[in-house]
Amino acid sequence: MATQRNTVQGPHQGQPVRTAGGPLDQAKAAMLMVHGRGARAEDILSLADELAQPGFAYLAPQAAENTWYPNRFTAPISSNEPWLSSALAFVGDVFNQIREAGILPERIMLLGFSQGACLTLEFAARNARPYGGLVGLSGALIGPDDTPRNYKGSLEGTPVFLGCSDVDFHVPKERVQQTAEVFRRLGGEVTERLYPNMDHTINQDEIDFVRGMMRTLVASS
Repeated sequence: MATQRNTVQGPHQGQPVRTAGGPLDQAKAAMLMVHGRGARAEDILSLADELAQPGFAYLAPQAAENTWYPNRFTAPISSNEPWLSSALAFVGDVFNQIREAGILPERIMLLGFSQGACLTLEFAARNARPYGGLVGLSGALIGPDDTPRNYKGSLEGTPVFLGCSDVDFHVPKERVQQTAEVFRRLGGEVTERLYPNMDHTINQDEIDFVRGMMRTLVASS
């Protein structure tokens, strides 16, 4: 399934893409990493040192004004435009950049934290296909509770990891559970972990699980 070349023009188009790890044209796999609200690409790239998985190239797009969209992820989708469409298009452009370097979609992992997790998960749902892995840390699909989730395509067994606090102020656990069910319907192999009384952060168990996903992906090459 081909990913369409984006023609969207908005606040994020023309923003930089930061990199870490090995050269993209020599990597066995790649991870597209999406930062949270108020953060920067360099912040999410710092996870690469903790994940410490050889063979990966890491790419992280930088949001305009450090924010992917202005309102909460549960707000009406129209209230987050044109920022949201611009952000989804930017993620798609970086995904295409990785593909054009010769890395198959099945060897590309998508990871996001907080607002970046919401964006990553929404991109993957709207562009359902086999990926190397999907990781949403403290995030869920975008839109109000009653948003139709009739996404097309199939993840065809893509491993999906969703980790979040069970009392996260920004992300209700019910939305994480709903997101897990949507990705199961899309054919993902979903692991969902809700951590008791955790802050809005990334914990060691999540890092260890993602590292295992990466190790499995590289070993399959």
